[in-house]
Amino acid sequence: MTAGEREKEPADAAAFSRAPLAEAMRAYREAGALAFHTPGHKQGLGAHRLLRERITQEGLAEEVSLMQELDDLHGPEGCIKEAQERAARLFGADAAFFMVNGTTGAIHAMLLAALSPGDAVLLPRNAHRSVWGGLVLAGARPIYIEPVVDAELGIAHGLSTASVRAAVAAHPEAKALLLISPTYYGVASDIRAIAEIVHGAGLLLLVDEAHGAHLAFSEELPPAALAAGADMAAQSTHKLLGAMTQASLLLLREGRVTRRRVQAAMSLLTTTSPNYLLLASLDIARCQMEEEGRALLARALRLARHLRREIDAIEGLACFGTERMGGAGAYALDELKLTVTVAGLGLKGPEAASLLRHRHKIEAELADERNVLFLITYADTEETAGRLLEALRAMAREAGSVRAPGFLTPVEAAALPPVPPLALTPREAFYRRSAAVPFREAVGRIAAEGISFYPPGIPVICPGELFTAEVCAYIRAMQEAGLKAAGAEDAALAAVRVAEEEAKEAGEAGGIHLAGKRKIDHPRSR
Repeated sequence: MTAGEREKEPADAAAFSRAPLAEAMRAYREAGALAFHTPGHKQGLGAHRLLRERITQEGLAEEVSLMQELDDLHGPEGCIKEAQERAARLFGADAAFFMVNGTTGAIHAMLLAALSPGDAVLLPRNAHRSVWGGLVLAGARPIYIEPVVDAELGIAHGLSTASVRAAVAAHPEAKALLLISPTYYGVASDIRAIAEIVHGAGLLLLVDEAHGAHLAFSEELPPAALAAGADMAAQSTHKLLGAMTQASLLLLREGRVTRRRVQAAMSLLTTTSPNYLLLASLDIARCQMEEEGRALLARALRLARHLRREIDAIEGLACFGTERMGGAGAYALDELKLTVTVAGLGLKGPEAASLLRHRHKIEAELADERNVLFLITYADTEETAGRLLEALRAMAREAGSVRAPGFLTPVEAAALPPVPPLALTPREAFYRRSAAVPFREAVGRIAAEGISFYPPGIPVICPGELFTAEVCAYIRAMQEAGLKAAGAEDAALAAVRVAEEEAKEAGEAGGIHLAGKRKIDHPRSR
């Protein structure tokens, strides 16, 4: 049963009892058993005052694990099983798995459950770094699809249905498509249409839904991934809902992937001593959304829409909204993400974020070359929204120059070069020895590290790919434009880390397919 279909239970003093894992932890504490087990602080008895101040004595007394009454995350039969089942019902899944290693852990488990060594997987070029780690663990081979880039905003959106259709047709060997929806900036792809395409070709649809845990609680937001046809979705319950940082969910729609397979993958990657405070926070966050999630999200949306209108009225600032949706790669917008373009004030995003933090005591979520991103959540009020708005108005007044209101000309940057040939899979690249070489000697060598620039935040090169002349020229152009490289050991890129010669030769056996492109041969094999 989905969030929209579930009958709302009254919020009252018994609410805590509807969080079975949290309730079991409280009951264990109240039973008063004397601890001769881990953790070493003995339920807070030996905790330093700084730890007690931050967690409270009550919380430390429930910081226990592996007691019979508290169940086992790796083979749940009691309170954890019930808590996960409640989460599955609320989020419209057949099974929900509690994750204590963030959505990174959920993505790793999702890829490990869905893929086998050597399998090909379609994925957007701007995938989160955790996806690369999952490919290493699964031994899978990536086939990249270029996301749609908004040149005015200088950010990457999602995948177009046309690019997905072309990639699926060009790569019948692919076993799955991993989709990012919504993006960090709140832009969602057309998951329903994409699900029809990939399922029609026999592929799995896996969704990195780190920024979409709240979508199930409002019809005014983009549809949640599982409701739109995804087979699995990894959600950051801590990002826009009320779980503690590091607590996430992996949601499964059974049929193409079994519950047993996902449980096995999760258990392989998860500690045998999970922090029960994190687990309980997932249970309580679910409880909160079950009781009043729809009302909380409705209030947050009202605040976000008011802020967007007011920010757009500030000279030199712009905050894009639903008017930019409906095109390729930008199907719908999560309006709780406020992307404020500050370039009209003559500021770069990091400059604006620094001013807001140190002069106005406002901390942004993210800053890129020309934008600052703010998250509006169920926790915000008219007071917090008002403080943000006044800080933005003050920053605009203080700015040295105003170029123009609204959106500006496209970002002045060289066009991204073609995706370079893949000589080694991520797993092979990870296990090869590497060395630092001068950047001028990089052409023809295999990258042992990734390099990205913001904007647009898309990797120029990933580990296992060949440095081409086009890639190297783009990197230098970005540096000359004043953009900083991310991901490289040497941020100045005087040197880059490459795989040693034996790794280079391993790629000579044959070319690697890229989405929408012909087979590319290793340069030395010609």
